[in-house]
Amino acid sequence: MNAPSSTAPELSLASRRAAVTALGRELRALTEAALATTAPPEALHDLADTLRDLTARLTEAAPRRPLGDVPDVDEFPGAVRMFSPVIGEGSPLAPPVRVTQGDGGVVGLCTLGVAHEGPPGYAHGGFSAMLLDELMGHACIAAGRPGMTTGLTTRYHRPVPLGTPLRIHARVTDTDGRKVHVSGTVSAAHDPDTALVSGEAVFVTLDPARARALFPQVRGD
Repeated sequence: MNAPSSTAPELSLASRRAAVTALGRELRALTEAALATTAPPEALHDLADTLRDLTARLTEAAPRRPLGDVPDVDEFPGAVRMFSPVIGEGSPLAPPVRVTQGDGGVVGLCTLGVAHEGPPGYAHGGFSAMLLDELMGHACIAAGRPGMTTGLTTRYHRPVPLGTPLRIHARVTDTDGRKVHVSGTVSAAHDPDTALVSGEAVFVTLDPARARALFPQVRGD
């Protein structure tokens, strides 16, 4: 299974991904600025009017993608998810995490901002869990066992600071039939041996029939 279609011109796909990345980058900058601004109310109302007009322009430019459809810039199943709230270059929420293989599994690097804040100056615990879940999924893909999360246990050892480069590591620790056991940590990039958050999860690989039932819009190759 693969999307986007293999018939899509490679140059067109690269161009669209570049445009999505550029828009996502500016949306993240706007989000951070909006959440940290001390501008007076009249300036915020003016900006809200401008953003309303921009939203209308974008909506009128082309139809919206229906919920559940795989974006034409994505590879699913796969590791290219342009609008993922964790790794998506086109997402206004994503840090976004850069993922590579290494250290017996996968490693992700990112820096969280005010959009991810829970306690003042620190990341929301739910977002820390989301980072782990995402990287654990990538570890399964890297091991040739892509699947879906059925359980995730998270332990918070220390607050995760905003504005500090982070390192997320995940690796497959065991397999049992369709079950894949994965562990992971979130740490400061400058101190990777000190876990701020750790977790263990169980993923389950989908049999073809279940995959077709859950994702009927994804073609089989």
